[in-house]
Amino acid sequence: MANSSMETPATDRAIVLVIEDEPVLRIDVIDMLEDDGFQVVEATSVENAIAILETRFDIRIVYMDLDMPRGVDGIKIAAAIRDRWPPIEIVLTASRVDGARIQLPARTKFFAKPIDPSQVMGAMRTFARET
Repeated sequence: MANSSMETPATDRAIVLVIEDEPVLRIDVIDMLEDDGFQVVEATSVENAIAILETRFDIRIVYMDLDMPRGVDGIKIAAAIRDRWPPIEIVLTASRVDGARIQLPARTKFFAKPIDPSQVMGAMRTFARET
């Protein structure tokens, strides 16, 4: 008989917004997160992501590629997300950004591409437990 008082793992409750403009990379990240029990909402642009954040109040983690097109400053976007939606945790990735040279918003983790899935998932699980 199943224990109905068993708590659902934190990852099953955490909803992640993935902001990635490259379709193949976005699908890979979504698959990685879903395989680990996260629920995922996807955005193909910063504009699309902001519209989602303005209407969805259940998103707890944002995974964002800093290498966005049209000169979008990913660090400024991450800081704006931190300021406007303080409870949201942030994971940033980039191939053209030196993580040691950028000032990250509070409660933000940075991973250089190509990412190490075990490191990224470790950060995601930690963030999920803290939310």
